[in-house]
Order: sequence, then structure tokens, then C-alpha cells
Amino acid sequence: MDEAHAPDLTVSTPQQYRALAHPVRHRLLFALGERPATLSGLAADLGISKGSAGHHLKLLREAGLVVLDHERQVRGGTEQYFRRAFRRLHYETGETTRIVLAAVADEIVADADDPLVVLRGVRLTEAQARHVRETLEALVNGLEEAEGEPRYGVLVGLYRSGQAG
Repeated sequence: MDEAHAPDLTVSTPQQYRALAHPVRHRLLFALGERPATLSGLAADLGISKGSAGHHLKLLREAGLVVLDHERQVRGGTEQYFRRAFRRLHYETGETTRIVLAAVADEIVADADDPLVVLRGVRLTEAQARHVRETLEALVNGLEEAEGEPRYGVLVGLYRSGQAG
């Protein structure tokens, strides 16, 4: 099953939370959103050692977030290609949100093509907030993948601000 047909996953187990507690693991998951990849390819893409990539990949596999996609025989050895086990990952709020946003912030800062980030405080009724949430969810869930094109991250949020005024 390729990622496009993989299910959505809500982070729910302590093992999944632990696996997602390091920014390198988020970077691995972002990289695996492109296509299946080998350990060597992931290490090179992320600029980390194969040992480090292997350690983090092992934790993601044990948590069920990454799976073996296929194997290929090369020069007497076997290359293993890994993929994400999910299409979209959903988080419950809390400390995980802070970790996820830190990993996303690293991705945004690394984008040299003028990323769009807008933060606006606005007063809404409960009905308006529900409408905005439903509209944003429909927009993001309705995006269709364009095969062979660059991958973009889409970050959408709606939350009740703790700031007065």
C-alpha cells in the first residue's frame, strides 16, 4: 500500500509519543512523505550519519509510524526501502504540539522560496469558529497530490488565544 492509500493515524500510544519526541524523527517522516527511501538515502538527505538515521528509523518502525515498503537486491546485498505507515498524522494537543511545531518551524526556516506564514488574532463567535474550522479542514483534506511535483507542507490551525484584548 502506498502512502496515498494509507490510512490517517491519530497518535495515541506512549510509544508513538516517545517516537515523535525528537525533531530528527519528524524530519525523517517529512522525507518519507516524498517517496520510499533507504536508510543511506535518508541519512544523506538529512545530513546525518547512517547510525543516527538507523536509530531514529528503528524507533519510528517500532511505534508503527514507518514500515518496510520493499527490498531490492544490489551487488550481493539487500536495500530496504521504507515508507510512512500513514497518509496524515493527527496529534492531540499538549506537549506533542510544541514538538511538532518546532519541527515544522525548522522546515519553514529552511524554505528559501518565501514560505507563507500568517498569524492573526480575530474575535469570533462560536458559530464563526466552527465555520472557519470546517472550511479549513475541507480545504486541506480536499487537496489532491500532483505526482512528480515538489512537496509542500500545509500548516493550518485554529485555537482560542489566551491573550486578552
